[in-house]
Amino acid sequence: MIALIQRVSSASVRVDDRQIAAIEAGLLALVGVQPQDDEESTQRLLDRLLGYRVFADEAGRMNRSLRDSNGGLLLVPQFTLAADTRKGMRPGFSTAAAPAQAERLFERLCVLARNSHPTVACGRFGADMQVSLVNEGPVTFWLQSGGGTDDGN
Repeated sequence: MIALIQRVSSASVRVDDRQIAAIEAGLLALVGVQPQDDEESTQRLLDRLLGYRVFADEAGRMNRSLRDSNGGLLLVPQFTLAADTRKGMRPGFSTAAAPAQAERLFERLCVLARNSHPTVACGRFGADMQVSLVNEGPVTFWLQSGGGTDDGN
């Protein structure tokens, strides 16, 4: 799985002019699923999302995780993260998981997150979403789990 994470002071998702998810300070994670992803890579991504140290400590260094800061987590499905962009002028999507697999694993990620962290909101799989955010820093990182891309740290 792939997550593009951004440290935010606020973030929200709207579908059909209605807000369906929102958080205050925390992390916005745009999530892409690849064909080789499974339950293990889903759990590993969640562990990294909750434990990745991107929040400032007392000295102003990025030493605190989402767990430490008790911030919100907004998960948004985004299949385009798994696109193959290595050549040409149009992305290819053979590197993205099939919709049924991607939806199942994204929904599983939401359940696991809600069971592990107090403030979790989720976008809607397959919907035309409008995502708003205020990026702090800006601080943005690319995380991967599974498929031989995860170094275990």
